[in-house]
Amino acid sequence: MKSVTRSLRILEAVAKHQPVTVGELTKLFGLPKSTVQRTLVTLAEAGWLRANRKDTTRWEIGARILAVRPAALQGSSLFAAAREPMTRLRDAVNETIHLAVPDALQCMVVVDRVDCDHAVRTHHAIGDTSPLHATAGGHAVLAHLPKSEVDEVASGTLEGYGEETITDPAELRAELQRVRDRGYAVNHNQYLQGVCAIAAPVLDGDGVPLAAVAVSLPDSRFEPGRLADLGQLVTDTAAEITARHLR
Repeated sequence: MKSVTRSLRILEAVAKHQPVTVGELTKLFGLPKSTVQRTLVTLAEAGWLRANRKDTTRWEIGARILAVRPAALQGSSLFAAAREPMTRLRDAVNETIHLAVPDALQCMVVVDRVDCDHAVRTHHAIGDTSPLHATAGGHAVLAHLPKSEVDEVASGTLEGYGEETITDPAELRAELQRVRDRGYAVNHNQYLQGVCAIAAPVLDGDGVPLAAVAVSLPDSRFEPGRLADLGQLVTDTAAEITARHLR
């Protein structure tokens, strides 16, 4: 059992300090470098950790954790509160509906999806991640976070994924103000080319964003003239999920 406890503690340390080197973890735990390295490799083989793409000497959380978290959330009151309103929204617009939660200030993680019946449709698997600064769900969440947390995101690297991606901190702050003013966020080819979304935040009793619900659709079906109506439908759905969650 000692080895299991050690593995879990190293996993927690990687999550907290990622991307982190073997040497840094060795100093943190006071363990032999070979022991730490062996534990990291074992966790990586199981999918819990992975080498950083830019620096393979550093370790970070793997995809398995991101897949397990949504599965755990499926038994939560948030998941239960969201399912029925998401299904009604899908029926109203016949587009794919996603529910995503923020993973600290790192990304959004898809935790539920209701598919439409179009042959051509968007698809994000449960557990898929996306950047906060380049997605409608991310903007919906960021717009309701404290200024200090928005500044933390804006001061980091705002990676560009296409011509429409917001990579300037001042422009991002301006867009978040627009999200607050109209109540919903819009992603038009900012992250994945050909994929658009309209999202609104699900809030707790103190107004803190817990998640974002989004209508996701191909660019070929994105009609600017429908934006206000879709935005209202998504905003109403998010408000209903919030109310159901707080009961």
